[in-house]
Amino acid sequence: MSDFDFLSAAFAAAPKTPPKVSSRAFRSAIEEALIGSFTRQDLETVLSEELKLPWPLEDSEPSESEFTKRDVIKGYTKDWDLSRLVALARRMVTELDLNEMLIPDLNALLAANDRGGGVGTPPKNLIFAAKGPKPELVLRDAVNNDIQITRNGEYCLVFDQPIPADGLTYRNLIEWWRQRQGFADTVQDRDVGVELHNRLRESLGDNPVETIVFDTYARRYRNNQFDVPALIPQVYLHFDPATQLARRTAGQSGSPLARQRMDFLILFSSRHRVVLEVDGKQHYAEGDAASPRLYSEMVAEDRRLRLAGYEVYRFGGAELMADKAAEMLADFFEQLAERMR
Repeated sequence: MSDFDFLSAAFAAAPKTPPKVSSRAFRSAIEEALIGSFTRQDLETVLSEELKLPWPLEDSEPSESEFTKRDVIKGYTKDWDLSRLVALARRMVTELDLNEMLIPDLNALLAANDRGGGVGTPPKNLIFAAKGPKPELVLRDAVNNDIQITRNGEYCLVFDQPIPADGLTYRNLIEWWRQRQGFADTVQDRDVGVELHNRLRESLGDNPVETIVFDTYARRYRNNQFDVPALIPQVYLHFDPATQLARRTAGQSGSPLARQRMDFLILFSSRHRVVLEVDGKQHYAEGDAASPRLYSEMVAEDRRLRLAGYEVYRFGGAELMADKAAEMLADFFEQLAERMR
């Protein structure tokens, strides 16, 4: 074997550097896979009919003759952030008949992205905005993990549509609410969104610190900016069929499942979920006395959620009652959105 052959074999056997996960890397890999797999005419059909992507450019159409393949792809994915590009790449490798030589680059990027954390399985159930007694649930089909609310379902909302891989936006919720409430097509999205906002806000009751979190985030939807990931209040995480009183009466120590309900949840993608918790003194004190037991239960549940792939952020009730709380929250939400791009 010559020195050249030896070096070639060594380089071929050396492990490749993992690709860097970025919007630019995913956009480039998506464009090359689509360009190398479909004709110009087929590409329009794939993007609009198979992947069902909306064309966002009001002053043009994807069929215009001067548009190249790359122009069409960029038009459909204009201003997409990383999470939406990742979701599109995942759909492409599972749903489309791509050129086999181009699939490894997409799979390598997806694998690198998945190593970056997040929840391993997509969400299946979303029960939220409860404003009364907790719902009672049964496993209707334990094999498929299908649940059914058998009591108190009227006090909560259930998102009964597939949760998009690129996250649950306020626009998704508006479309679902429009169907659920039977709004006519002539009703503006903003009007539907305002009614939905009011219903979600009801679930906070008279809690002033949770309300300021909700209202501050809702300002991100202004001027019909509904493609922002939705802030979902009062989301059920666990279900315990027995009340804590019943368990104590039976000699048991409260509920075996801590934090049955999350204060707020944001689904930035099917993998990346952010939990926001607002801590009044009931989270760490019994009456006016600090409770090491309550504090230990709280941080233990935080650890469990983080190990499951959730991100958890806590706000103290006192800081949310400060004069500049809204400014602090707005800045936090900006930084969080930028981090999730």
